[in-house]
Amino acid sequence: QLQLVESGGGLVQPGGSLRLSCAASGFTLDYYTIGWFRQAPGKEREGVSCDSSSDGSTYYADSVKGRFTMSRDNAKNTVYLQMNSLKPEDTAVYYCAAETGPGLCVLFPSADFGSWGQGTQVTVSS
Repeated sequence: QLQLVESGGGLVQPGGSLRLSCAASGFTLDYYTIGWFRQAPGKEREGVSCDSSSDGSTYYADSVKGRFTMSRDNAKNTVYLQMNSLKPEDTAVYYCAAETGPGLCVLFPSADFGSWGQGTQVTVSS
């Protein structure tokens, strides 16, 4: 059984930072392309970032470029999303997703991901 579990969300002031974690069980994340998505109330799901271990490609949405960074800890089978200089418009439920195959980050965010976590709430407010 494959499972992804997000954690690290919470309430933070504008300009603050959060580090989200995506822990995998049942498979090794290092062999998968990982995407981060977010969805705010009343809005469509938005692709945030993508990282592929197979082809080395990365993607960051223009709205988060320069502020968000993805990383991996293979020993812990965990992927991270470091979020700095947070803005109120970053408020959303954040999801990680995993899929195999090449070219997914090139197609991101329209590529189909087969495995999804349950999400973690990020609220940026004073």
